[in-house]
Amino acid sequence: MIYLLVVSLIWAFSFGLIKGSLTGLDANLVSLIRLAISFVFFLPVMKIKGIKSGMVMKLILAGTVQYGLMYSLYIYSYRYLEASEVALFTIFTPVFVTLFNDLFNRKFNGLFLATSLLAVAGAIVIYYYSMGMTSFIGILLVQASNLCFAFGQIYYRRIMKQLEGYSDRDVFGLLYLGAVVITLIFSSISVDFEAVALSSEQVYILLYLGIVASGIGFFLWNYGARRTNAGALSIFNNLKIPLAMAVSYIFFSENINSTNLIVGGIIIVGSLLLNQYFLTRKNESIIIEN
Repeated sequence: MIYLLVVSLIWAFSFGLIKGSLTGLDANLVSLIRLAISFVFFLPVMKIKGIKSGMVMKLILAGTVQYGLMYSLYIYSYRYLEASEVALFTIFTPVFVTLFNDLFNRKFNGLFLATSLLAVAGAIVIYYYSMGMTSFIGILLVQASNLCFAFGQIYYRRIMKQLEGYSDRDVFGLLYLGAVVITLIFSSISVDFEAVALSSEQVYILLYLGIVASGIGFFLWNYGARRTNAGALSIFNNLKIPLAMAVSYIFFSENINSTNLIVGGIIIVGSLLLNQYFLTRKNESIIIEN
């Protein structure tokens, strides 16, 4: 879980950086640039020789959905929402992760759903101070983005269970390849490349997002996702919310309610602890019965 925590801290800064400097750029262009940087970053370590074409296509599909579609929807939502609102409207991702996991396994897990709903409740507490008129389009865009990200996490876990003899590092470039292809298609429709002009600040931010937040961040996230249970994974999808809110307040001067932030953060962390406690009890019970 340490990998998921490290990435949550990295991503906490992304919301404010995007809102502050990149919202004037086309969402598809921003997605294309940062994901292309991530692909180039991982290209030298790719080792896919011997992988069946069917598995290659599955990995490309995972990246197309989890990163390509997700990013275009996510970045476009900043046209309608504040950075803190975008962070907060990701609150339902834990539920999506849990439901996708149950769907793929064809088995309902009440514990994971209960603790993920508790994590959602914690996020709602954080946001309660400013419940009001917010762009419905922006909310829909974020939820569509959440669905894509949740699907990709669970789908990647399943693919890698079937792929023996290859590490995450060997194949991760394929995910970025899928993301680059779909965002390139979108960009060719919506972007006038001849008119694109990036400031030096935007270039630096895109390099940071491409190498650190997307490149290293997504790799460590999926790496950690394979090494923890679906319940903890779903909750960590919401742990970035109080972290992002705190960063938006400290570094980007956005208004927040500190009391709600602390209480909501405690609830989210509490849901993680409860998930691990009951999961441990369940495993101990199975061992005793055996």
